[in-house]
Amino acid sequence: MSVLEIRDLQVSVRLPEGELKPILAGVDLTVRAGETHAIMGPNGSGKSTLAYSIAGHPKYEITGGSVTLDGVDVLSMAVDERARAGLFLAMQYPVEVPGVSVANFLRTAKTAVDGEAPKLRTWAGELRGAMERLQMDPAFAQRNVNEGFSGGEKKRHEIVQLELLKPKVAILDETDSGLDIDALRVVSEGVNRVRETGETGLLLITHYTRILRYITPDFVHVFVAGRIVEEGGPELAEKLEAEGYERYVAGAGTARA
Repeated sequence: MSVLEIRDLQVSVRLPEGELKPILAGVDLTVRAGETHAIMGPNGSGKSTLAYSIAGHPKYEITGGSVTLDGVDVLSMAVDERARAGLFLAMQYPVEVPGVSVANFLRTAKTAVDGEAPKLRTWAGELRGAMERLQMDPAFAQRNVNEGFSGGEKKRHEIVQLELLKPKVAILDETDSGLDIDALRVVSEGVNRVRETGETGLLLITHYTRILRYITPDFVHVFVAGRIVEEGGPELAEKLEAEGYERYVAGAGTARA
């Protein structure tokens, strides 16, 4: 069973004038395969910083703490090494990759993660099946990655990647952002299919509870001012829906995502 362990993680961002601005103020979190964790918090609390720091975004500087995957130091790895080790990030704003088709991108990613190229005679069917389950036109496989895609199509493509790459731990950064009701349902069903395998730990980052009506978390963590300030089960999400974040924010400094 794979385990992602985050211990006392402290992260800063360097301002244009050269000064380091602290964002994460000591995050402790353990995500095991088969578990679904939801991180909820207001804008500017540092949730996305957590996601991108784990993934290795160069904008953020680790100033303390550790991140390990199955006991191996993640922070010492290059970005591509983290992906090959089994970390997956679905971005809030997926980027376009001109000149690279979806089919080539996915096969290259699968080859990098598995250490060998998938067999052509089975890969085409796997790709087509994943796209159909996410209600994506298979013709999108020949289009450039995310180029001209709607917001919903980009998010569906992220979950196609998730299903095909089968990571040990997946971080979904506001995957519900910009989705209409139908797209949210389809995307959530895809996440649940991955969850049901029991082989992937999921970390859902969101402001709202609407995606949690489709994907029931095992654990909910309230994130404010760069740290986790309360933890609980699915009932905590309902409490946040009813009461908001005000009582957590009151008196706390605000981090910036």
